[in-house]
Amino acid sequence: MDGNLLQLSYALDTFYFLVSAVFVMWMAAGFAMLEAGLVRSKNTVEILTKNALLYSVACTAYLIVGYNVMYPGDPISAYLPNLSFMLGADNTAEAVMAGGDGAPYYSAMSDFIFQAVFAAATMSIVSGAIAERMKLWPFLIFAVFMAGFIYPMEGFWKWGGGWLDQLGFQDFAGSVVVHMAGAAAALAAVILVGPRMGRYGPNGEVRAIPGANLPMATLGMFILWMGWFGFNGGSELKVANVDEANAVATIFVNTNAAAAAGMIAAALLSKFKFGKTDLTMVINGALAGLVSITAEPLAPTPGLAIIIGAVGGLIVVMSVIFMDKMRLDDPVGAISVHGTAGIWGIFAVLFSNSAATFMGQLIGTVATFAWMFIASLVVLFIIDKLIGLRPTEEEELEGLDQKECGMEAYPEFDQK
Repeated sequence: MDGNLLQLSYALDTFYFLVSAVFVMWMAAGFAMLEAGLVRSKNTVEILTKNALLYSVACTAYLIVGYNVMYPGDPISAYLPNLSFMLGADNTAEAVMAGGDGAPYYSAMSDFIFQAVFAAATMSIVSGAIAERMKLWPFLIFAVFMAGFIYPMEGFWKWGGGWLDQLGFQDFAGSVVVHMAGAAAALAAVILVGPRMGRYGPNGEVRAIPGANLPMATLGMFILWMGWFGFNGGSELKVANVDEANAVATIFVNTNAAAAAGMIAAALLSKFKFGKTDLTMVINGALAGLVSITAEPLAPTPGLAIIIGAVGGLIVVMSVIFMDKMRLDDPVGAISVHGTAGIWGIFAVLFSNSAATFMGQLIGTVATFAWMFIASLVVLFIIDKLIGLRPTEEEELEGLDQKECGMEAYPEFDQK
């Protein structure tokens, strides 16, 4: 390939990577809208503030240290990266023009920003699960550790060339590396802070706490669905030739098919079990379908993608019910969407990717869950002992908007 074509290909792949990063960054808006719609009005400002700040905190921590943990130039071993700070220089024109298998084909800075928005997305999963009963600043302190070290460590094990990658663990865009990882951290947080006041009765009864704005939650779902095209499509890393362009198109088709099937399946099961078509289950069905296909959105046929997404949609409904039976309060269903659907998605890889093995997928899943859950539990426990995670009962009854932010989202309405 001559020099001009190499430069054109480099520019196109870099541009595609950057646009994909923008799509994934837009998912931050989706998480914010989804969570704000599914909490009570008295907690809306706090959850919006939490989502806005966690994005900034996560990106900053990932820039300072997290990216280098996840992608170390010279790791200590396949289990431990080295420690360095800030970003290095970008690729030179000479390196690009050299061509060959070892030549860079997109900007190193574009890779960083794409990975940074993934780190922020992982932290957003925790935000929804502990909504309405965790203080703002302890959560943001945890975000520093999450994006700076906890998430990048297991990301290194797979995407940074660590021991899970060497084992043959297959996770294309992060059903486990991102989604189940975030759900494992969220589960640790939910166990520590406990359920919202009044969520469960003394005899095991489950009391519904409706969200304040379902149109907003629905908008959040569609924003996330849109962002997922960048999440999965960008993970192909290239687009500047016929085969790669076709691969990206296939990923888009399968991602959309799985989301649609997950939504339909969740709607049907909701109607069958409850006699009503529960909008929150419909929303989470689409998201579960998306999580399910994320581990392998390229290899399946569109027909198989429909099946993978539909099973994810069925699983998430049953998982939400199970979580309530276990008295694990998750206001937005984040652990079910990202955790149980993520586990299903990683094993669904076996149906279409011949490089995947059952033991490889199992070890990767268990190791990632164990690390994320235990490391998060330890950090959150220390934060809880030092400054406390949960507001007082009085503050929780009044709403975190007034306690944390001193304002209301809907001041013209009664907040109680």
